Amino acid sequence: MTLASPPPAAHVNPEIESERRYALRALLRSPLLPAAGETAKQYAMVRRHGVWLRQWLAKFPAWRLHIDAAVARLYKTPADGDDDTRPAVDRTSGAPFSRRRYALLCLALAALERSERQTTLGKIAERIMEFIAADRELQAAGLVFDLSNLDQRRDLVHAVRLLLEYGLLERVHGDEQEFLAGTGASDALYAIHRPLLAVMLNLPGSPSAMEAAGRPSLGPEAIPPPSGRREAPGEGEARNRRIRARLVRAFLDDPVLYTSDLTNEERAYLQRQRGYLVRQAADAAGLAPEVRREGIAMSDDLGDLTDVKLPEEGTDGHVSLLVAEWLAECARSRPGAAVPIEAVEQYVGRLIEIHGARWRKDARAPGAESRLAANALERLRGLRLIRMTADGIAPLAAVGRYGRRRSIDDSNPQEQTSYA
Repeated sequence: MTLASPPPAAHVNPEIESERRYALRALLRSPLLPAAGETAKQYAMVRRHGVWLRQWLAKFPAWRLHIDAAVARLYKTPADGDDDTRPAVDRTSGAPFSRRRYALLCLALAALERSERQTTLGKIAERIMEFIAADRELQAAGLVFDLSNLDQRRDLVHAVRLLLEYGLLERVHGDEQEFLAGTGASDALYAIHRPLLAVMLNLPGSPSAMEAAGRPSLGPEAIPPPSGRREAPGEGEARNRRIRARLVRAFLDDPVLYTSDLTNEERAYLQRQRGYLVRQAADAAGLAPEVRREGIAMSDDLGDLTDVKLPEEGTDGHVSLLVAEWLAECARSRPGAAVPIEAVEQYVGRLIEIHGARWRKDARAPGAESRLAANALERLRGLRLIRMTADGIAPLAAVGRYGRRRSIDDSNPQEQTSYA
């Protein structure tokens, strides 16, 4: 029997379905779940339904699930390996990770591999400097790390904070602020949770194999067939498996999947299998599908799988909503026309005149319209509501959901949303 004619769904106890959905949502929200601490309940549910989860994840998004006594780890691969709209973010400062911070994060993991059960922030920094000094490729790429440089110390601190957040490190004594201040008066001491360190990296192969083969593909084409034999490109079942993984990954991870972004083969497959695949993703993860001619969006009514919300409280959320509504009007009045960034900044300047007294103080500072506009556009890009082009901003179909039916000076974002 093929996917074109799936077997009738077997009756499953509603309580079991609910537990499976809870477990899958926990993994989608946090792909690294330690068995102890705040994630103990989620880990226990994942372990209880591990057999079903492994089978479903392997069949549909082609993701691997590792479960042991210490941790559950979902090895997710995005539908779009070039998507840069969802970087890691330092929770303390709200700053997104730069390329340098990602590089230091990887080097910090390498340093921890060579450490004892405990280490300090200073020792991690020293080991990173040794790695860079011994690696000409890192030097040629322009990566430097100088403890006398405040920005570079801050980059390392943000990388270490992320490892603390994941539970890979546990702070035993001190904190990062003294290291950041560069006084040398004290250091932070950490315990290393080695079971988490062992499963941290998400790689399609061993480091030695990757080094020999060069940069691996992260797309569905890298998925081997169940037998382990890599089938020739274009071979029927392998092709369908790759396409199925690409589509379901987008359903689970991306705000919108536009059919215009698909290849001809992917569009044809989606046309044949849309009902089945959408139902599988929606039922398994508790999502609400919205199918339109332009594409498919999966809404999360509970909201805990959504990292960026619209509308959202606060100045940035309000600005983003107002800009989305304005861009929806632009798209309606001039279909297909790009909107210059300067026009967005001018519009935000008008919004500051109207709403600035209710926004945070720096929203009224000189040049704030450029910063607020850039932040709003980045949010909307991450939500797949716009696309940046050489000519400016191209509003996408989903932004039409935010078409305005009110005056510009209405101020309550929770009452402003009007879906076209």
